[in-house]
Order: sequence, then structure tokens, then C-alpha cells
Amino acid sequence: MSGGVTAPRGYRAAGVSAGIKANQGLDLALIVSETPATASGVFTLNKAQAASVLVSKEHLAKSGGTSRAIVVNSGCANACTGADGLQAARDMAAETAALLRCPVEQVLVASTGVIGVALPMDRVRAGLPVAVAALGADQGAAAARAIMTTDPFPKDAATSVAVGGRSFAIGGIAKGSGMIEPMMATMLAFVTTDAAVPKPLLDRALREAVDDTFNAITVDGDSSTNDCVFVLANGASGVTVDESSYGAFADGLRDVCRRLAIGIVRGGEGATKLVTVTVSGAASAADARTCAKAIANSLLVKTAIHGGDPNWGRLIAVAGRAGVAFDQSRATVTIGDIVLFSDGAPHDERAPKAAEYLKGTDLAVGVDLGVGHAASTVWTCDLSAEYVRINADYRT
Repeated sequence: MSGGVTAPRGYRAAGVSAGIKANQGLDLALIVSETPATASGVFTLNKAQAASVLVSKEHLAKSGGTSRAIVVNSGCANACTGADGLQAARDMAAETAALLRCPVEQVLVASTGVIGVALPMDRVRAGLPVAVAALGADQGAAAARAIMTTDPFPKDAATSVAVGGRSFAIGGIAKGSGMIEPMMATMLAFVTTDAAVPKPLLDRALREAVDDTFNAITVDGDSSTNDCVFVLANGASGVTVDESSYGAFADGLRDVCRRLAIGIVRGGEGATKLVTVTVSGAASAADARTCAKAIANSLLVKTAIHGGDPNWGRLIAVAGRAGVAFDQSRATVTIGDIVLFSDGAPHDERAPKAAEYLKGTDLAVGVDLGVGHAASTVWTCDLSAEYVRINADYRT
């Protein structure tokens, strides 16, 4: 489906410029459910948590998991800004609630941008009425652009799910390009559905979807202070999810989250290649995920892929130091479908074919650890000089 976060019925969105960004780009987004929606969220595991994370956690607890709106600013993370920053996040929610005439605890808050900079609340206050006036069921794309920072393109996705002859929709938007290894989510992602989903099932589905998608991506191995994923379920379709239809809902949610997560990696800072890393033959799923993340975060692996160098030795070396069960005599390394190492022996005569494959932009590498049957897939990108340039001047 098209439409992103407003593809499900009963949602409106907006993206406007409030002057938070120096370039006067879109920097204030609203996502509003016409009726109170069941809400769930997951947040960064970073112990240095932004004011928006603290306030949104508090609001989810106070409301019992009921939300009407998500308000988001880009261009300022409002993280590590002390009591003033916490008050700014509370004020941002309160101003939104007043305009929408809903309880303040039914407003979730998210921020993204530079850490340690005060949020200009005068601009947020001036921008919020403009955003409310701009709300529309066709404005999901504007909201997707308004939450961007260094992202090269907006990310949105939506799908329709059929259950018992009826259908409901799931849609979402996300942002993230650098400081990405979420350990729970991505920098920011917001998902909506017009199904009615009881809170326990919504919480369960979100955790499961995040584990296989946003928790399975990395751009640079860094976890942000502001990461969060929210999902709202307002029931406007008339379809209620129960245990019998849970599988269909969970699959749809995972599909939307996966497309958003892969979009984040594809748009990683300085990225030129999307890389799918699969570790198989592991003793456990946890071992497979640990090794896949180690490979995906290896600077030597990422730079070799950027340069088109089929250096399989870097892959086997990471697998051997990942701290998981590993049998070199039974291990296999592949680039694409080309086996470059197996059963303890190299196949360097295949390197030219692998080098040709690495000229592509959508790539896959794999390692079989040779000790079991568990597997895990992680998505990452290459590491280029452009990544260094972007982050060398990010604040200055």
C-alpha cells in the first residue's frame, strides 16, 4: 500500500517547518489518531536517555497505553539538557494536547538531532498550531520528511492484511542514518494500524517485530540517546485482533518494520551498498545474532566491501573472535553465492568472481560457524570516506 503512516483509517499527519533547523527545512511532525488508540513503545537501552524518551515512557505508564498523538521534532535531540530539557519535552506534549483537546498523557514525544542543544520552545510553540492546521490523511509523506536529519531520503511503508474476509492496514515512517545500532529500535519509527489490538498482544507483536528488524540493523555500531518505536492501534477498520488472528497481524507488522529498517541501512550516512549478513551453523540463535552483529560492525569488513575487496579472511577472523562457538575446520565463508572458504581451506581462485559481485549495491555475505543449526540475519552498509566527512562536521 501507499500512504505510509496515514494508510490506515482514522489517522492524519503533518510535517512543517518551525525554524528548528538552520536550513529552514521541515522539522516538526504530528501524527494524530481521530480516536484514542492503544499504544505501545520500545526505547533505547542507552543509559543516557533524551528528555523525550523519559516523558514518553511516563505518558505510556500514566495513560495505561492509550495515545491520541505523537509529536516529533528534528534538528535538536534535546538530550543531556538537564531539567530545562525535560521541561521542554513536557511543554511540547502539553501544547500539543491543548491544541488537540486531549489529555497530556495521551501525547507521545520524540526528538532527533544534535545532543546537548536546548530545544527552542518558542519556535515549537509557534509551529505547533501550523502543524495542527496542516493535518491531513494525505500528509504522511510530509511527516516522513519532517523527522529526517542526515537521512538522504524519507522512509515509509504500508501493507494491507486480510483476516476472515475483512482487512486492516498497517503503515509507518522512520528516520535514521547514523548513530545506528539500536539495541531495541532505530533512531525513530512510528507505526499505525486501524485494527483494534489489545494492549498485551500489541506489546508482544511490537517486541517480536523489533527484534527481527530494527534490532537487526547497524550502520556504525552506535546506539542513540533518543531511539524509540511507537505503534498506535485505533480500531477504525472494525477488525479486532485476537489470538486466532495474531499471526497475521504480527506478520504484517514485521513486514512494515523490516522495510523501514532496511531503508534506514540503505540510507546510512555515506553508504553506497546495502549488505545482508547471514550467520548460520551456530549453536544457538543468540550466538548467530552476536556473530552477525560483530561482522556487520567490523570496520575492516565494511571498508573491504566498500572497496570491492573479496577479503574473506576478515569475515572468518571476526567469526573467530566473536566469542561464540566456532569450528574453523567446518566453517564456510560466502560472498554472494561464491564459496571462498570451506572445511578449513581457502578457494582464492574464486576471488575475481567475488570481486565482480562486490561491484553491486545490494550484497550478501555469509558465515557458517560449523557447530549447529541456528541462524540470524543482520543488515548493514559499507563504510565510506563520506561517512567520516559527515560526522567530522556534524556539530560544527
